[in-house]
Amino acid sequence: MKSHSEKIRLVLASTSPFRKALLEKLGLPFSTATPDIDESAKPEESPQALVSRLAEEKALAVATDFPDSLIIGSDQVACIDGKILGKPENRQSAIEQLQRASGKHVTFYTGLCLHNSASGKRQSLCEPFYVHFRVLEQQQIERYLDAEKPYNCAGSFKSEGLGIALLEYLEGDDPNTLIGLPLIRLVAILAKEGITVP
Repeated sequence: MKSHSEKIRLVLASTSPFRKALLEKLGLPFSTATPDIDESAKPEESPQALVSRLAEEKALAVATDFPDSLIIGSDQVACIDGKILGKPENRQSAIEQLQRASGKHVTFYTGLCLHNSASGKRQSLCEPFYVHFRVLEQQQIERYLDAEKPYNCAGSFKSEGLGIALLEYLEGDDPNTLIGLPLIRLVAILAKEGITVP
């Protein structure tokens, strides 16, 4: 087994500052790369299939630039009543998303792929996480958006910030999954590649 103190070429195929911060928790040296892919859903594609496919495509998109590396790809969608919520991008869309989420649960699906660019071996999974919202009043929604402006976040909230106040409870195996990278599962699949953490 390799310890994390050895030089390991680990690459995060993401420009997300949230995923980068999560991966830093493991204390492993890594690089980041920008995966240039089309993230559109295919007709009739389920949320689980979408995030699994995109996580793999992100890892593969940077593989040629990083031979002999372990490449991490990840993607996430939020769903209410089986329908995918995108990033709101603006205040009005965020208001509408949070109105829809009020008193309901939102399911976050996070796809994770670890691709070994030397061997071609690929490990992929989809991890669910459930967020149960309080019943929200319009003024609460507007005050929250004024304070945090979470327009680049699926579901229009940041659980690691003030968004936690909108929630009744969280349900899932790993709270990091909600932010965008399921670290418990990642540690397990890294171990299969001989990398132990810590």
